[in-house]
Amino acid sequence: MEFLDLGTTGFLIFFGFMAAFIDSVVGGGGLISVPALLWTGLPPVMALGTNKCAAVMGSMTSFITFVRSGKVDVWLMKRLFPLSFIGSALGVFAVQLLPSAILRPLIVVMLIAVLLYSIFKKDWGKENKYIGLSTKMLLMAGFVAFSLGFYDGFFGPGAGSFMLFGLLMVGFDFLGAAANARTLNFASNLSAVFFFGYLGFIDFSHAIPMGLAMIAGAYCGASMALKKGVGYVRPLFIIMTTVLIGKLVYDLFF
Repeated sequence: MEFLDLGTTGFLIFFGFMAAFIDSVVGGGGLISVPALLWTGLPPVMALGTNKCAAVMGSMTSFITFVRSGKVDVWLMKRLFPLSFIGSALGVFAVQLLPSAILRPLIVVMLIAVLLYSIFKKDWGKENKYIGLSTKMLLMAGFVAFSLGFYDGFFGPGAGSFMLFGLLMVGFDFLGAAANARTLNFASNLSAVFFFGYLGFIDFSHAIPMGLAMIAGAYCGASMALKKGVGYVRPLFIIMTTVLIGKLVYDLFF
């Protein structure tokens, strides 16, 4: 493993921290970390794999923090975690075969719908209305976990936000949805890093400094969300979704 110069290392540490801080609550950290890795000169597929290796450190930290807080629905996550893991593994293998550009128009439309719904339904996510799932809803939740796991392994940006959105639809408040979305995102990241590593698409000289910074960023982000509550999470969700839309629209047309 080659050692990076201090300037590049500092660059990765800074953007790793910022990406994990945001991602620990609402997702979208890949919009910061992937471009940062590409900026250092890594090839696109290598950047995706390296990002997942770093991101799994941050997602594990936020996952543990939320579990300790009691905000994670253990019964539900035991059933959805494996589906997100398997979906992500298939996504990693698919990314080598299919152009990710075919997903971008659909992603933009979905994000706009999420943003508008969040803005106009102002009481959405303020109270926890989750009381359990029927068999039909559990099957639908399983399909969503698998599909978003696949998307996270295949492409990535916005996966955590989509997971959060799906859990809000089930009835969780923003904080509960964020905690459980981090669990599903940890599953998809863990799977992706395992299979990207198996295929040789991880540069550890970049992944390690960025990943260590992501541990700190994820801890600070999750801790602040637990202290500030729903009032802090909802505006951050709206801001991050707006940024996601802007970045994806720019990539789509320019």
